Amino acid sequence: MPSTFHTCEREKLFLNPSSKRFGVPELQKLVKPFIDSFNSLLEPPTKGILHYAIDDIGVMEISDVPYTSPTKGNILKVWIEDVLIGKPLLPENVRAAKSFQIFPSECRERFKTYAGKMSIKFCWQVNNGRVNMEIRNVGMCPIMIKSNRCNLQSFYSKQLIEHHEESEEMGGYFIINGIEKIIRHLIVQRRNYVMALIRPSFANRGKSYTEYGVSIRCARLDQTTMTNTLHYLKDGSCMLRFLWRKQEYLVPVILFLKSLVETNDKGIFEMLMLGDFENTFFSDRVELMLQEFKSYNVQSRGQCLSILGEKFRIIFSLPSHYSNQRVGEYVLKKVLLVHLNNNQDKFNLLIFMIRKLYSLVAGDCCSDNPDSPQNQEILLSGNLYGMIAKEKLMDYLSSIRTLIVADVNSKKNVDFNNKKYLSTIFNKPSSDIGKKLSYFLATGNLVSNTGLDLMQTSGYTIVAEKINFFRYISHFRCVHRGSFFAELKTTTVRKLLPESWGFICPVHTPDGSPCGLLNHLSYSCRIITSKLNADRIPIFLSEFGMTIRPLISGHKTEKNQMCIQLDGKIVGWCSHKNAKSIADKLRFIKIEEKIPIDIEIGYVPPSNGGQYPGIYIFSTSARMMRPVKYLANGKTDMVGSFEQVYMNIACLPEDIVEGVTTHQEYSPTNILSIVANLTPFSDYNQSPRNMYQCQMAKQTMGTPSTALMYRTDNKLYHLQTGQTPIVRPELHNTLGLDGFPNGTNAIVAVISYTGYDMEDALIINKSSYERGFGYGTIYKSEIIDLGEFRAVGDPIHHQFGLEDDAPTSWREKLDNDGLPFIGAKLTTGDPLCAYIDRIKGVTKIKMYGGSEDAYIDQVRLLGDDLGKDEVQKVHIKLRIPRPPVIGDKFSSRHGQKGVLSRLWPQVDLPFTESGMQPDIIINPHAFPSRMTIGMFVESMAGKCGALFGVAQDCTPFKYNEESTAIDYFGEQLLRSGFNYHGNEPMYSGTTGEEFQADIYIGVVFYQRLRHMVSDKWQVRSTGPVHNLTMQPIGGRKRNGGIRFGEMERDSLLAHGMSFCLQDRLMNCSDFSQCHLCRECGSIFTSLSLKTHHKIDSNRTYKKHHIQCDICNTAKWITLIKIPSAFKYLATELASMGIKIILDTETK
Repeated sequence: MPSTFHTCEREKLFLNPSSKRFGVPELQKLVKPFIDSFNSLLEPPTKGILHYAIDDIGVMEISDVPYTSPTKGNILKVWIEDVLIGKPLLPENVRAAKSFQIFPSECRERFKTYAGKMSIKFCWQVNNGRVNMEIRNVGMCPIMIKSNRCNLQSFYSKQLIEHHEESEEMGGYFIINGIEKIIRHLIVQRRNYVMALIRPSFANRGKSYTEYGVSIRCARLDQTTMTNTLHYLKDGSCMLRFLWRKQEYLVPVILFLKSLVETNDKGIFEMLMLGDFENTFFSDRVELMLQEFKSYNVQSRGQCLSILGEKFRIIFSLPSHYSNQRVGEYVLKKVLLVHLNNNQDKFNLLIFMIRKLYSLVAGDCCSDNPDSPQNQEILLSGNLYGMIAKEKLMDYLSSIRTLIVADVNSKKNVDFNNKKYLSTIFNKPSSDIGKKLSYFLATGNLVSNTGLDLMQTSGYTIVAEKINFFRYISHFRCVHRGSFFAELKTTTVRKLLPESWGFICPVHTPDGSPCGLLNHLSYSCRIITSKLNADRIPIFLSEFGMTIRPLISGHKTEKNQMCIQLDGKIVGWCSHKNAKSIADKLRFIKIEEKIPIDIEIGYVPPSNGGQYPGIYIFSTSARMMRPVKYLANGKTDMVGSFEQVYMNIACLPEDIVEGVTTHQEYSPTNILSIVANLTPFSDYNQSPRNMYQCQMAKQTMGTPSTALMYRTDNKLYHLQTGQTPIVRPELHNTLGLDGFPNGTNAIVAVISYTGYDMEDALIINKSSYERGFGYGTIYKSEIIDLGEFRAVGDPIHHQFGLEDDAPTSWREKLDNDGLPFIGAKLTTGDPLCAYIDRIKGVTKIKMYGGSEDAYIDQVRLLGDDLGKDEVQKVHIKLRIPRPPVIGDKFSSRHGQKGVLSRLWPQVDLPFTESGMQPDIIINPHAFPSRMTIGMFVESMAGKCGALFGVAQDCTPFKYNEESTAIDYFGEQLLRSGFNYHGNEPMYSGTTGEEFQADIYIGVVFYQRLRHMVSDKWQVRSTGPVHNLTMQPIGGRKRNGGIRFGEMERDSLLAHGMSFCLQDRLMNCSDFSQCHLCRECGSIFTSLSLKTHHKIDSNRTYKKHHIQCDICNTAKWITLIKIPSAFKYLATELASMGIKIILDTETK
């Protein structure tokens, strides 16, 4: 049987990397949403996001006269014509360099930010005169790795290795001060779709407000959004709410309707009723709403626009020479249904929103679930990055206006024709946008004047930790609901919903506080990153029976009409009877690729109190899509989270129902994430164990990188003896995970042996340990910067090196340049490096402060950007060996975690008839309650694979009741002469006698986790205490104590250990003494007085005397022992006027 490990192919690929393709192209697809969204900032097929952004910002007009002036004055117009972002290059004043390009590896090693020069074409014009333009530098913009602004963009494996990168480098992250940062994907409300909501918080806005509302999140072309919410009032009218610069505004919806198009009350009434005049619930409320609006005493569109302009002129900071109508038009453009450009389209959709709101109140439709993936999309990293950049560009223009207005109001000389004045004004505001973007990436904090229509201000970025490769790729597939929801007490947002099938992994979510909020996309789920071409869709819809029926006054409408929307725009109507036929025909031509395959066609059928019916078509970006098989022609159809709810998709062939089922899954494992797919035989395990494994796989000491030599991470874990698993799913090979070994194949015996395997403890063969089983290494970084000893601009007074005054003991570890020898062993207190103080002429050292022995692995000299000054900064990489010790944590791939209890001598371990001895012994009691049957199956499969030299497929759902895994692997064992069920007779290692029972033994892939005793041990006798309570502080790094809590106290009480309890909680904690007056019971009234005693006529001495200030006597004073925390409590109560009286007994 040929080998299926592909070892020779992997070695050939490793030794001879290609310069034309990647060895594992599937890995590049995982980060495609990140890179594509960043690329869209400047180079999509039509126009970049930043170009749309500056179009939306528009021209800002500023007058040189006060706002209340009757004259117009001179008008200065300022705008941004273009945004330019260059590739990372060396500074312009660098002359001597082989290449001016900067690559990511250099930024990592020098702890710099990988950024390109960002500039804008800034234009201004005075009174329609000549247009002036200049290129203004706005800082260094951080660049995403492998994006269209990265110098690695077109590199393949060979070129990447030449530039010190991984052979399969994926990119998708930023490098900020040498640290890799990712903008995490956030789940947000689906754009351009009207959602019906019932929220009790809506009723808190005022006495007349109710809990009913509809909301739509509208997205502009530059991906910024504006949410419009329509509230239902108790009197039947509606108010539209929007947010502008974090301030809420509520406007009667009729005012917006009449401002959009020229119409009258009758026209609005007919359009809202849609021919259903018998529905008195609708008609009564519409009539009342129109009647109430008569109090505004306006009729025409121009009058309504004037009201809007008058109310919002100051809020939007528009020039005084704008008419109210022009301001009103500006308001409509900026805040109302901003995804639509046509007023008639806005009018139509606003009518639809009112109808849907009334249907919700009447009970004709239900509310939409905002926690369902059906109503959600992904906030792409590049889109968020562009939103922040747009706001900072807008802030720059606003700052110019603010400065000029301030000068005008303070009656300074404002002359727009004076170039010097304009130059001063243009240069005064902070224009370093790159610095603000770097701050956002470094901290994850959003500093925004508008809030960007988002619900949180922090937690947007994370460090791309490379604990191991599983954890690294999981960062690119995780989606977070947002830090706002983490603070909610309700568990509704955390629930796993059926609508998540195929999009969100039901297994891969952490336990604890982020549970259900931090999810991971399924392996087959794709995120659409660009707007699709949907121009032909209305034509096809018309051919299929859609009627393009504009809502105009006097038009007679029919009942049972269903709305058809394309990206939030009403394109037509159809009858309920023809709706499904239209949706099916449109889907068929989509699969035939007459329209883009990633178009989402959501047909919501009419129902009794269900979701509001309609055909909703989406072609926008940021949607989740996944491939399924279309049974009609066997081709692939891409299905979205909105449409899937109303589709019939079979999971297995036997699930297909003729005439009902339209689609079928390609594989049942498509519902699982990448890490969940890698759990062997996960369908045999209890669900919580699979969840635990998803977390432990990301905490395993493995192979974080194949370019370890060029990594400068603060802390890296490396497993020296990693192996490829014998039992692996197909996805393991697809993603090339053999290049990143994450554990070791171990012979595992399930036996209760020696008693050292209780409570999940495991015994490891000492000979296996000596051969390198689980042997790990930790790499740590130390940075020494001599620039910290001088102020900015001061001359250099320190240099690395050793003077003649350096003792011999230093020279054993350090060379003459003051830097340590490679391979030198350091213990606590040894010199790490030495430097010379030129002013004092003495040598100083920085000592190694670690608690465990370390070896010098690498020393890097870090020069300045220009390369002119002498070296002031070095990076030293330390290598700390970490062989397994008692207490270190291990785990199988089935959530069976345990700690090492003993390294057992090989001569005393049991052995099989063939002489094999186990590497690991675990207790059989680990299985009954955990029900991890998959580990039993893996043990059999690994045993077969080791015997035949083949890799065993452990893809979940591959076996069933008819064709079981036990039969498949059991027959292989029989052919090899072993027991069908995996048991073997074993003999005691101490007596040589055969055990009375056969022992279950096989090969299981074991992981060594990063949780090690060396990082967690804590011991303290005396140490620092809290200056308020005088109790020991907490924290291992601060030499703090271990908390003795209430449950520990209860345990001692249950054993009757009162004196031990007193010793722990008082004597060794915050023991103190104070004086108590037994008469008044107070500990605060005892005063120390000085009395003079005569020895003779010439001599006296002073004696301290304690007495109660209230009782005025020392008779009742007693010295008592109390905890300092009690004294602090009594002091706090006394400050509030509460007196504590202590009652004492004399023993």
